[in-house]
Amino acid sequence: MAAQQEPQQETYPPPPDLARDAVAQPELYERADADRLAFWHDQAKELLSWETEPTEVLDWSRAPFARWFADGRLNVAHNCVDRHVEAGHGDRVAIHWEGEPGDRRSITYAELGREVRRAANALEALGVRRGDRVALYLPMIPEAVVAMLACARIGAPHSVVFGGFSADALRSRVDDAEAVVVVTADGGYRRGAPAGLKANVDEALGDPARGGGSVRTVLVVRRTGQDVGWDDDRDVWWHDAVDGASEEHEAPALEAEHPLFILYTSGTTGKPKGILHTSGGYLTQAAYTHRNVFDVRPESDVYWCAADIGWVTGHSYIVYGPLANGVTQVMYEGTPDTPTRERWWEVVERYGVTLLYTAPTTVRTFMKWGAELLEGHDLSSLRLIGSVGEPINPEAWTWYRTHVGSGRTPVVDTWWQTETGAIMISPLPGVTTTKPGSAQRTLPGISAAVLDDAGEPVTDGQAGYLVLTEPWPSMLRGIWGDDDRYVETYWSRFPGRYFAGDGARLDEDGDVWLLGRVDDVMNVSGHRLSTAEIESALVSHHRVAEAAVVGASDDTTGQAVCAFVILRAREDAEDAEDAEDEGVGGEDGEALVAELRDHVAKEIGPIAKPRQVLVVAELPKTRSGKIMRRLLRDVAEGRETGDVTTLADSSVMGTIRAGMGGPAADG
Repeated sequence: MAAQQEPQQETYPPPPDLARDAVAQPELYERADADRLAFWHDQAKELLSWETEPTEVLDWSRAPFARWFADGRLNVAHNCVDRHVEAGHGDRVAIHWEGEPGDRRSITYAELGREVRRAANALEALGVRRGDRVALYLPMIPEAVVAMLACARIGAPHSVVFGGFSADALRSRVDDAEAVVVVTADGGYRRGAPAGLKANVDEALGDPARGGGSVRTVLVVRRTGQDVGWDDDRDVWWHDAVDGASEEHEAPALEAEHPLFILYTSGTTGKPKGILHTSGGYLTQAAYTHRNVFDVRPESDVYWCAADIGWVTGHSYIVYGPLANGVTQVMYEGTPDTPTRERWWEVVERYGVTLLYTAPTTVRTFMKWGAELLEGHDLSSLRLIGSVGEPINPEAWTWYRTHVGSGRTPVVDTWWQTETGAIMISPLPGVTTTKPGSAQRTLPGISAAVLDDAGEPVTDGQAGYLVLTEPWPSMLRGIWGDDDRYVETYWSRFPGRYFAGDGARLDEDGDVWLLGRVDDVMNVSGHRLSTAEIESALVSHHRVAEAAVVGASDDTTGQAVCAFVILRAREDAEDAEDAEDEGVGGEDGEALVAELRDHVAKEIGPIAKPRQVLVVAELPKTRSGKIMRRLLRDVAEGRETGDVTTLADSSVMGTIRAGMGGPAADG
């Protein structure tokens, strides 16, 4: 992989008051370095409540199948709710929930506990037993959190399916997990209109009279009030089953290695890949990372992770980590642009959000819309902001700190995966001097390396493959039902080490810069180029708000660089009109494309100069904000566009295709 040379850049030491009082101090690294397993044992005992405290830390005798705290017993839901009430914090708000239409609920820990116990009783009354799998297909409503915790309480592993997925995607996940119950809603609100969910469930499950499926019951939350199909033999309203259930429910103590959830990774073909996580180790690391990376003060902080529970970020940093730490958090149903593009900043102001965690794609969207949308809102409550989901380019990092963080808040850029379960690489806000765009270094207790093709560690300043060299508590315990696939997928490329699938570069200080997935690496005339590096170079140009780069087949070079860019709102009105009317035609459009191509060549090298640059109004994204680069690759190579059902706006692809013929699209 080509290693981009970073220009001299600003660095940001922790604010003195934060460094003095931070939850995580430098001694955390010292403790972990002195005895890694003892460190994790201490975290498990300090952060969680155990029915039987573990004496065994790690069993690695069947590597790569780990067992953490295996002789300990606990209940995850008790740790997330009941123990806070028992400690006298029942009146503390657990969730400030805001629906997209503007309806609101504030739910205390005591109220959340009652709802979870009712739901646990309801699930058991429907025949759900310990070890049974329950599929959840829900919008971002409080019942989603309640359902997850109710499953955890009774020991029924949940499989949350993102509400933007199609009926086919839902069916494959339900079938693979052999779920006995599906919890869904009539629908949810998305961009000002109700979107159906129950209809997709009905399509996925088919006619119950035919039998053959594992699902016995569909439990339906009434959210939008829209008409839905109904089968009296299978369908049950949530309010009928849960609202009248008993508030008394004893949380059983479960083994630390009892399965907690299966979460299917997106973007794969063929059989779904169900990532399995268990209870004690996962909750330990989710709570530890949430507390230390976000410098959490439960008595005063209002935390907002703007993700969806359908992704692992929502599992670890909306449900399990924050609630285990007893914090107050915000949960929002809708999109950032409904009813206006100022909705997020209204939410921050209304609840006094202190900690904000979101994706770089969202930050770049706000960049495109312009910083003036923030200016009428009081964001002074924010004291820390974070990014998650993909590498954040230095320009977006700096914009985020300057405009959202008012030029004063630390930024924690975090790296982790569905498979890792919790954050692995991140600054510690009271310790780390941060660099825009760098995830910095592994957290205390985590061991990683960057390797070359031969499996040898690279030197500072070089790029390679990111691997994890020691087991960690929240690691996946396998792929559901397919141990061989687990070993082959994650442990065969570098035997004895977990290969994350991501590329990374170490800078001259040994800090980590993520380069994105290695399958997003292009081979141009024999040179390996990271799409993330080229995207970062494009966004460093003052005219560009966001970029997506793909490799397209080329008869001469093997692959060629094709770039799709969105311009910044305040400067692109004239060019955007040109782009719409003439396919990025006109002298101004051609000059801009030439300028962008030359800019990439200057930042990285002539080999990275894009063959094509297309200015677009939007990029194809899923509802979670992930750019679907495979669709852009289809466009760049002149193929029919693949499945667009998971896109937030499927019409985007037609607009992009219409612009491909413009003279400025081709350099």
